[in-house]
Amino acid sequence: MQPGSQRDTNTFPPAPASWTPASWQQHEALQQPHYEDAAELAAATTHLAQLPPLVTSWEVLALKQALAEAQDGQRFLLQGGDCAESFADCSSPIISNRLKVLLQMSLVLVHGLKKPVLRVGRFAGQYAKPRSADMETRDGVSLPSFRGDLVNSPEFTPAARRADPQRLIQAHAHSALTMNFVRALIDGGFADLRHPEYWDLAWVEHSPWAAEYRQMVAAIGDSLQFMETLAGPIAGFSKVDFFTSHEALLLHYEQALTREVPRNPGWFNLSTHFPWIGMRTAALDGAHVEYFRGIRNPVAVKVGPTVTPDQLLPLIDALNPEDEPGRLTLIHRMGNAKIAEALPPLLQAVKREGRRVLWVADPMHGNTESTSNGYKTRRFANISGELDQAFDIHAAAGTRLGGVHLELTGEDVTECTGGARGLVDADLDRAYKSMVDPRLNYEQSLEMAMLIVRKSNGKIPSRG
Repeated sequence: MQPGSQRDTNTFPPAPASWTPASWQQHEALQQPHYEDAAELAAATTHLAQLPPLVTSWEVLALKQALAEAQDGQRFLLQGGDCAESFADCSSPIISNRLKVLLQMSLVLVHGLKKPVLRVGRFAGQYAKPRSADMETRDGVSLPSFRGDLVNSPEFTPAARRADPQRLIQAHAHSALTMNFVRALIDGGFADLRHPEYWDLAWVEHSPWAAEYRQMVAAIGDSLQFMETLAGPIAGFSKVDFFTSHEALLLHYEQALTREVPRNPGWFNLSTHFPWIGMRTAALDGAHVEYFRGIRNPVAVKVGPTVTPDQLLPLIDALNPEDEPGRLTLIHRMGNAKIAEALPPLLQAVKREGRRVLWVADPMHGNTESTSNGYKTRRFANISGELDQAFDIHAAAGTRLGGVHLELTGEDVTECTGGARGLVDADLDRAYKSMVDPRLNYEQSLEMAMLIVRKSNGKIPSRG
């Protein structure tokens, strides 16, 4: 497929007659909060359905085209952001720092991989999280679990833990503010390749990777200056394409923002460009798969180590029956200790059936562990180890690893141990801020981008 072509990516068969944005309600819907007042929920979703969408259908279709190019090896997907956003973090420093780290990582990848990088933020809607149990018990008192700011509050009180439908409206507002600020930054030249030095964070000087990164920045700047000396100003260096994604967990929210639009047939989820289904809600006959099968957005599914080919292939058929380019991404999250056994059978089955998917590695979620002092963490060696193995396993199978999915932040947190600075368990209480899962900090994120480049270029020996 030639870059920029529209072959097949904007075609979409009509939704089955049995499908509507609300047909998921006839299926078992896991990980949904219990709302005490049905009338209050109905009023909130009616209001939400009347609000402007957060993204546009043409942006959604542009992303689908870019994902089709990533399937063909012409792009590399970088998807990253917070494990769970909070309303309190909807502030200019946090949003701009999050954008900075993704832009800096993409600069490393573009320079090293010699191909365009597709940037997708894991934000502007990542306000809900699945939980292992519906209830949480402390000192003999049981209350509903905290399910993210889209649903309730983390404080352990009956009022805070009540599922509040008004939070659906608040989530839309905070997502809109985030999207508006990101768009303004990018449109204003925040991502100008002529000035990548503007992306630096205040504490980058302490990073062990700072010198190598600055050499790369200087090399890119010299190349751009040389080209513009010969050809004059080159359009396109001041802006980048940027898209958003979130786990489409709370289906009342997603349904309310599912719209038909003029001149583009079908239904679009306009709460985000790129929704995904998590492992806990990917049952073939479940509500989430029912909802996802009818929307035109490109969609993704998280795939864990217990998934078998007999489970995965019917799921692919349900979500992409016409084998559309760019439609379906499979994000495998196996764990460093399990990927060598669990991933190859899935790759072989999908390849054997000739199904068109984009394979992406999530080396974060399969490597979570708890420390003796009560923190959840992820060890950088396990994260990088799983990603290293993923490249090797895809190469051996004759398939392509087309991207990476990371939980990260632009803040100077200490949540994942290891990395170039050598963080240890004792460092975790110094700057542990995550409400849910541990994230890579800026230095670890930049190091991960550099390791991807080195692995892709053969500078890191294959395992074994």
